[in-house]
Amino acid sequence: MGIDQLRDQVQCPVITSDDEGYDEARRVHNGMFDRRPRAVVRAEQVADVMAAVNFARDNGLDLAVRGGGHSAPGYGSNDDGLVVDLSLMRHVHVDPAAGTARASGGATWGDFNYATHAYGLATTGGIVSTTGVGGLTLGGGIGYLTRGYGLSIDNLLSADLVTADGRPVRASEAENEDLFWAIRGGGGNFGVVTSFEFQLHPVDTVTVGLFFYELDYAGDLLRFWREWIKDAPETYGAFPAFQIAPPLPFVPEDRHGDTFAIAVVHFTGPIEAGDAAMAPFRDLAPRVGEMVAPMPYPWLNGAFDAIFPKGIRSYWKGNYVTELTDAAIEAHLAHGPNVPEVSATMHLYAINGAAHRVASDQTAFAYRNATFAPVYIAAWPDSADDEARIKWVRDYYQATAPHSEPGGYINFMQDDDQGRIQDNYRGNYGRLVDIKRKYDPGNLFHDNQNIKP
Repeated sequence: MGIDQLRDQVQCPVITSDDEGYDEARRVHNGMFDRRPRAVVRAEQVADVMAAVNFARDNGLDLAVRGGGHSAPGYGSNDDGLVVDLSLMRHVHVDPAAGTARASGGATWGDFNYATHAYGLATTGGIVSTTGVGGLTLGGGIGYLTRGYGLSIDNLLSADLVTADGRPVRASEAENEDLFWAIRGGGGNFGVVTSFEFQLHPVDTVTVGLFFYELDYAGDLLRFWREWIKDAPETYGAFPAFQIAPPLPFVPEDRHGDTFAIAVVHFTGPIEAGDAAMAPFRDLAPRVGEMVAPMPYPWLNGAFDAIFPKGIRSYWKGNYVTELTDAAIEAHLAHGPNVPEVSATMHLYAINGAAHRVASDQTAFAYRNATFAPVYIAAWPDSADDEARIKWVRDYYQATAPHSEPGGYINFMQDDDQGRIQDNYRGNYGRLVDIKRKYDPGNLFHDNQNIKP
């Protein structure tokens, strides 16, 4: 069956290489991937998704699913297959009385935060606002609000999916409970999620603190961080990082372009207490630059957008860490200060607090005992730097791996990390395979961190 037959079955754009806009339609966020799918289905309704899934399955085509397009390994596209692009399905409906919101499958966290912030509400999203709600959530959903409100999946109430047989189904604690368990951390292995329903929380304006320290204090920052975060109030979300200073107004102009140890902090408690809440980070060490101010939560969620634009080349690695040992800190101090770009970094996210109050087998996300989820990311514009940037990430990751858990966060995995799948899910892997076999026995949904049936 040809693409023209698919066009007859949908009411949305179906874009091929013969059509204007094909090059833009096939782009994903990571500029390292320049794939050429046979067609991109820009779905507008669930019926479009059903038709596309059926067409790909019946014609033996590789199927990629794209929401925000931020998959580090470029899984939102393929070569000579079909892409279901959900980016036109971006509606977010907020029910303020119930304290919930339902987001369509192509919504970004920027879309979501815009809609919910109007009501003074939010839920745990990511760190970059252009990230898709779908991909981030299906991998677990680590973000600024994790310590206070859990992972994104801990706030997921239900989801609507199109499964490999082309059926629309709803997954929740009351319907298709096995599928609901699996999609909370199991990635895009089980279907195309066309909407997500979340629990919201009263998060409106937060106090944001950005602290730039000389590299000489990086060890002090990491040692302070590992102890302080254990018992810090859950109104705090924060992470240390290594960062080349962009031209920020609160960093001295002659230090723009220098590398620093930084702390990114937010406080969701009362605004009038926000400035005082930053005292631990002021007392830690002298600051080269500091910014503390009340900010709308959507501002915080978009603070890194400008240095991670669409089309930038990138390569990621990640681990889970239960205890940040002295040896691990030494590995960070050996590699972090060599961060090669303003858009490259190590972030050490805290995933304790509310995320620890969910059992490791309650969702597919298995590492409920881990305290941290570090990410090592290089992002750069010039292909001539590919080898050097990838080497920096791999060397950093390999140096810290002996001091980390075997598995890592699915959303921080690269295309060369398929061998880590079982480690990433630990004791939950067998159950995930069983559920995969039930809902996708032919492994139609394999352009992902794949759980084979």
